[in-house]
Formats: sequence, C-alpha cells, structure tokens
Amino acid sequence: MATARAISLRWRLTGAVYLCCTLYLLFQGGKTALMLFVILNVLLLYLALGRLSGIGRVKGERRLGGNAGPHTPVLSAGSKLEVGLDIRIPGFWPVPYVLVQDTLERTGGQPMMFEVSFIPDFRRTGSVHYSTPPLQRGWYTFRKTECVTRDIFGLFEHRGSIDSVQRFTVLPQTVPIRQWHRVERGLKGPYAYAVSNRFSKETTQINGVREYIYGDRLSRIHWNATAKTGEWKSKEFDRESVPRTVIVLDRCGTAYVNADHFELAVSIAASLVEYGIRRETAMGIVSSGATADGFLPRSTAEQRQLILNHLVGVQADGTAGLYRSLRQSPLLIPRGSFVVLVTPHSGEEVVRTMEWLDRSGNTPCLIHLPGERSRAETSGWQRMLTARGWPVYNVRTLAELPAALEGGGR
Repeated sequence: MATARAISLRWRLTGAVYLCCTLYLLFQGGKTALMLFVILNVLLLYLALGRLSGIGRVKGERRLGGNAGPHTPVLSAGSKLEVGLDIRIPGFWPVPYVLVQDTLERTGGQPMMFEVSFIPDFRRTGSVHYSTPPLQRGWYTFRKTECVTRDIFGLFEHRGSIDSVQRFTVLPQTVPIRQWHRVERGLKGPYAYAVSNRFSKETTQINGVREYIYGDRLSRIHWNATAKTGEWKSKEFDRESVPRTVIVLDRCGTAYVNADHFELAVSIAASLVEYGIRRETAMGIVSSGATADGFLPRSTAEQRQLILNHLVGVQADGTAGLYRSLRQSPLLIPRGSFVVLVTPHSGEEVVRTMEWLDRSGNTPCLIHLPGERSRAETSGWQRMLTARGWPVYNVRTLAELPAALEGGGR
C-alpha cells in the first residue's frame, strides 16, 4: 500500500512539473522555455521506455554451497549456507544496477530476507553471492527471487521475479563417536552384546548393496548394481544376531530448560543413530510427544535416513511424563532390546521407567541431560540405578558425549 502511494505521488509530481513547463512555454515563450520543454520531454520518454529494460523477463539460477549443479548440499545444524545467483536480463535498454531480494523460509519459523546488488555487464548478466547465518535444524524453502531496478534519477522502479523455488534440509548436529566401551564389553541382560557383528550368521534376506571386498564369492556379486555403477558391488545380507538398540527421545516440553536443551537431546539421538548404523547395529527410535512416533530397529541405510528425517522435525510438544509416554508405545520396543533413554527427567520418573523396561525384558541405559540442578541433588537416584547394573551417563554439551561413552559412564 505504501509503495503504491509513493508511485502515485511521483506520477502526480511529474505531471505537475510537465504542466508547469508547458504553461511556461505557452505564456512566456522564447528559446529557454522551448529548451526546457524539449529536455523535459526527452527525460519523460526515457522514464517511459524504462519498462523496456527487460527486468520483467529476468532469468536466473541459484547455486547452493558452491555447487554448479542441482544437487543440494548436506547441512547440519549450526552450518552456514553459501548461496550464489547467476542472473541474465534480456533486452537492450540500459540498466544502471539491479537489487536482488531473496527470501528463505523455515517451516514453522520466520522468513529471512537477503538483499544484494550488482551492475550488469555488457552482456546484461551478473552474479551475486551471500552467506546465510548459522541455520537451525529443519526444512527450508527458497521462494521467488525478486529483481528490482530504478532509473538513473531513482524516481520509478521496475520489478521482475525468478521462479526459483528450492528446498533443502538441515539435519541435527552430530558428533562422531569412536567407540562405546560398555557395548563392546557386552552387557548382562536378555540380549548379549559380546558377539561381534562380523561373526554373526547371515540370513538369505538381502538388505542392501555394499562395496566389493576382495575374497567375496561369485554368488555374492550384485550384477545389476555392478553394471549400473561400473564398479564391483556385493550383496549385503541381514544377520541373525545383529544387536537391537532403541533410542527413546524424551519430548516432554516442561522437562527442558530452554530450546537449546532440547536441541542437545536431538543431537545426542542423531549421533547415536550414526554410530549404530555405522557399526551395522539395528537401530530404532521412540519419540512420544503430541503424537507417538517411532521406527522399529533395522540396520539399513534407509533406516538411518528415515530416523534423521524424523529428527529434523521433532519438537518438544509432549505433555505426558517419560514413563507414561513410553508405556503408550510398547510395540516399538521389541523384547530383548538395548534401550537408551535420552532425557532431562530425573528422580522417580526415570527410576520407574528403567524398572519397567527391565521387567519387559530389555536392558535400559540412561543418558541424562542435567538442567539447573546440581550434581549432588541427582547423585542419589543415579547411584541406585548404577547399583542395579544400569549404565548412567551425564552429558551437558554435545562435545562431552564421546568422552562420556568411551569412559564407560557411572
């Protein structure tokens, strides 16, 4: 509305100046009046022909992360995205400069506007580059790119848009975990972890394709994948005794101190998934909030992608406690699983939950995210858990996770 009023006011002022110049020529006459009238008409013709600048038919292409192709880079939370725009303006009318306005929207968040400018070269093309601030996890969409140019006097502007809708995903931040001593030594419980995956018996069920390893039998060669890629590929089979791990992500909103506290829980869950899938462990997840979501344990690459995509959009929108929400999702925790609780809850709520998991035939483990309480206030109930043989890890930052797991916990 304000822009329309400004344009209307400019046209009125231009009309008033033209009327005054015309009256001056009619009543005053002379060379000066004629010269002013001619100059004014030339300027008005220039302003009118500004619509032929070609900005209304502008074309362009966006590049993300420095990629020249259509592939979208893989980003994790906290990363910045480098964006480049190659713009071409058809036509012949001179364009002094172009202001580029790019809009980035995050699902459930506020849109971000980026403005950069460039001067077209003699081929009426140009490139602009900018960098986004550190991005949170979530789904992002680039909307239409607006291109704006004005005449040399800055009186009137002409607009064009590039239909360049583009989407990308920012995954949760993760930290590499080298080893988990507690799992490698084996845990006493309904399922033994002392047997290494590579010694477990394979089934006849194919769950994917892997790189060829020297010594693989001819019957293991995946001929279709080998023909498509031009490299030797082998079939990957499910194993009978692949350990099953279920991560329980606590989504109770009142249990977290702030948004960063919940982001820590999501990042820990994502890091555990990366570690488990890398070691060919069947990984599953349970996250109960406003809705009860989860995936049964599997050890495929597709499972990793499904869980990470789920973690991209989870929110701390639960109202029930950890024990109550977990009791509502018993089918997502197969009997004999290693269940890792990622929660800021403490005291009786956690004790009841781990006792229920133990009675259900599972081996519970706790990764606790301390809040404002001191260690002395939480050590009593944690000693009770460790006395029963259940591992407990206190993690305050994501960087502490590898050291905590490698150290064996309490």
